[in-house]
Amino acid sequence: MSHAGAPVGGLLVLVDPVARRLDGESVRIAKDVLSAGAAAKICLPDSQEEFARALARRGHRQPVIVGDDRALVRAVGLLYRERALGEGALALVPVGPVGSLGLAGSLGVPLSAVSAARAVLDGAVRTCDLLVDESDGVVLGALRIPPVRGIPRPAGPSVWSAYRSLVRTLVRPVAAGGGASGNEGYHRLRVEADGVLLADVDQPVEDVSVRTCDDGGPAEVVVRTGGGGPAGSGSGSGSGSGSTVTARAMTVTVSGADFRYRADAAMTGPVRRRTWTLRPGAWTLTLPR
Repeated sequence: MSHAGAPVGGLLVLVDPVARRLDGESVRIAKDVLSAGAAAKICLPDSQEEFARALARRGHRQPVIVGDDRALVRAVGLLYRERALGEGALALVPVGPVGSLGLAGSLGVPLSAVSAARAVLDGAVRTCDLLVDESDGVVLGALRIPPVRGIPRPAGPSVWSAYRSLVRTLVRPVAAGGGASGNEGYHRLRVEADGVLLADVDQPVEDVSVRTCDDGGPAEVVVRTGGGGPAGSGSGSGSGSGSTVTARAMTVTVSGADFRYRADAAMTGPVRRRTWTLRPGAWTLTLPR
């Protein structure tokens, strides 16, 4: 960590609209502490579009995000697409339900509004890695392709979607090769880490996770496969039982049947192919000393 005092250009305090709506008292405390310790411009955007415009007009001010994990990821993503992550440190004052602050806690940000705001003023800067994909999407902590049964379905199905579901139930497709394969509910994916094959589409995949590591090295990749794969497929234990394959890599590519994945706090997809590349030390975050 390098030392950081109150920013020379002052602070741009961006209050996420969701945070303002859910916990106005914590937002007020954060604004009071930050304004008492530094020249602070307070922005209260009413939408994500206004949030993006305010961040783009930050000038020489240090951005301070008051909000949850999604607000932080949004800010990092906007700055990455602007190719401006290297201009200075970001800061976060977490405001939101505990379940929406898991990323903040894992990064070392205090979950108390007072403590986090004080850290903005007299904390130190930590260099952090970033995972980026070919569509300029960013992952600050971890991404996961969850088990098929664990993927949430969109709420409020229409009459037409219910009809299609009934048709699928009455006329089930025959598994490849004839008869039941015993692998329903698994992903059919090809997973490569720095070009090394970890799983292929002929092997049932339970889930895949990729996360940045605190040691500054390559990202950690974990692939869990299900039982019933053909002999000799994949790595790990023998055919007929599940296994876990781990690797460290700078680039991870997943392809195959449509899949959805959780990047930090948000579900994304479906997609058929995605490549994530590690960007070491791509951004900095102000944390307590």
